[in-house]
Amino acid sequence: MITAALPYANGPVHIGHLAGVYIPADVYARFQRRLGKDVAFICGSDEHGIPITIRAKKEGVTPQDIVDKYHGIIKKSFADLGISFDEYSRTTSPKHYETSQDFFKVLYEKGKFTEEVSEQYFDEQAGEFLADRYIVGTCPNCGNENAYGDQCEKCGSTLSPSELINPKSMLSGNVPILKDTKNWYLPLNEYEDFLNEWIIEGHKDDWKPNVYGQVKSWLNDGLKPRAMTRDLNWGVPVPLPNAEGKVLYVWFDAPIGYISFTKEWAEKNGKDWKDYWQSENSDLVHFIGKDNIVFHCIIFPAMMKAHGDYIMPKNVPAFEFLNLENDKISTSRNWAVWAHEYVEEFPGQQDVLRYALLSSAPETKDNNFTWKDFQTKNNSELVNKFGNFINRVISFTNKNFEGKVPSGVLDDTSKTAMKNAIEEVNNYLEKYEFRNALNAFMGLVDYGNLYLQNAEPWKTIKNDPNEAGQAMFVGAQIAAVVAQLCEPFMPFSAEKLFGYFNIEKKDWNDLKNTEIHIEVGHKIEEAPLLFTKIEDSVIEAQVQKLEDTKQNNKKTNPNANPMKEEITFDDFTKIDLRTATILEAEKVEKADKLLKLTVDTGVDVRTVVSGIAESFTPEELIGKQVMILLNLAPRKIRGIESQGMLLLTTKPDGKLSFVTPDDSNVENGIEIG
Repeated sequence: MITAALPYANGPVHIGHLAGVYIPADVYARFQRRLGKDVAFICGSDEHGIPITIRAKKEGVTPQDIVDKYHGIIKKSFADLGISFDEYSRTTSPKHYETSQDFFKVLYEKGKFTEEVSEQYFDEQAGEFLADRYIVGTCPNCGNENAYGDQCEKCGSTLSPSELINPKSMLSGNVPILKDTKNWYLPLNEYEDFLNEWIIEGHKDDWKPNVYGQVKSWLNDGLKPRAMTRDLNWGVPVPLPNAEGKVLYVWFDAPIGYISFTKEWAEKNGKDWKDYWQSENSDLVHFIGKDNIVFHCIIFPAMMKAHGDYIMPKNVPAFEFLNLENDKISTSRNWAVWAHEYVEEFPGQQDVLRYALLSSAPETKDNNFTWKDFQTKNNSELVNKFGNFINRVISFTNKNFEGKVPSGVLDDTSKTAMKNAIEEVNNYLEKYEFRNALNAFMGLVDYGNLYLQNAEPWKTIKNDPNEAGQAMFVGAQIAAVVAQLCEPFMPFSAEKLFGYFNIEKKDWNDLKNTEIHIEVGHKIEEAPLLFTKIEDSVIEAQVQKLEDTKQNNKKTNPNANPMKEEITFDDFTKIDLRTATILEAEKVEKADKLLKLTVDTGVDVRTVVSGIAESFTPEELIGKQVMILLNLAPRKIRGIESQGMLLLTTKPDGKLSFVTPDDSNVENGIEIG
């Protein structure tokens, strides 16, 4: 049973998600299938919780609209990148509602919850209790006036709503009141002994230090009861009488999604879901990011222990975070490489991204992705090493041996190199060391290149075809093993290689026990290059895209247009801006947008033609004080000479508004500057 953290359906997935959860999980699932294991690889969209409702309110749509949109984008992104989920579902599915409510009722009927009344903020105008994220106020630590009830994003402090200074509701802007409400709590403190025995004693030697250390810290600090229900109108309803307006805590229902999605998959495939979740013969592995450790290693295991029918995870190989160009990935700042955009902008190069992210996977500490490093990995490692080796074997065999594997004998050194690569990849993947596994695979590619370089079949073919044939026989064996080892990491490339060499994907144990991987006389197809170089211009475009994002993030108004070309002070002094008053206004014949204005500039009385008729009537303009660009060269518009330009701006509703002096008693003709 392999699970991958449920992505929030309030936005697309980015490379941080891919590197920290989904690609490693996919590699592991593909590897376990190759070992002959009965694998269920399960995931789905997390469609409840405050981030969904905040996004919906921001866009003026319903939460269902948001989750429908992003569930589709996320699901397609995963499929496009070869993430081989057996089931990708969603927490708004009927099966999930049924499963999570049944789970809650079992715990309730066993007396595992405590009912507690507490004071929570309530918006009287909106008529609802406020989740922490719907309360804003001044941070008590740094003075940020827009801190949330659970966190200040300026200083990073974790907060509670009661700590905020001058709290206000995001729903109405009003000051909320405190009101009693009842919720159901899981007393996590009662599971401390179990968790200490299971994790701290039982997994001190086989769990990753970052996971083990964080769990140990939580347990050392002591656990407290945590509410498993919330006062919200979006989520799985609490299945109890007199619980209207209450839903299951998102971190109660979300991990149960793994179970409900397994049920959906099992029903479609003639399986028994209990074999994967309630059998001692099943191993359960959760792939998550480090921010989810507490939920998967403390809260969810406590829930399953309280239920009594479920197995505990064998491992929770949580990853750290991936940064982008030495800056933290941020969805709110759009500082990310989005999966769906990558697939569109780099068609047919999914494996390049998989390889680049695996080679810099943040396994035990935060790591960094840069576009230049991505280009280097493709051009230097995939094109010049991997692709070059495969191309040498295919092209030379087709040119000199009619595309058939020539006769030869497998030397001991090459035999050992292949056997070691298979064993190393196997052992590293079993220990969730994906970068080491990838390096072991690429080590065999390096060996293949070195072998051919030393054998020089392109020279020996002239005088000793048998010697050249011997080299190509060994080269073909190495290439066949490379194709097999490639599959968990780069499935699209593996599929191509299986076609080029006319071979089938092998069971991993067969791969271990085989010496000759491609027989003499076997046909090798002519084939295009496996990888192609990525040019500087392509990378520069991606870097510029991020630079544009950085500049956009500096804007206080995201709708503001970019600054125009810089001018000098001398350029500015040439501009003659004056106060003026409109004396007369009339529509221009056969021109819906134009008005003809007579304007007193203090210097003279002149005519100005302006395209403002859709925002103002002629009558409301007479007597209005305005600002005019006086020394603009005259220009004929619809046969009328216009002598100047009035200063206006656009309001959010699209209507125009005059830029005017604060003081209405300013005389006409006064210079502005």
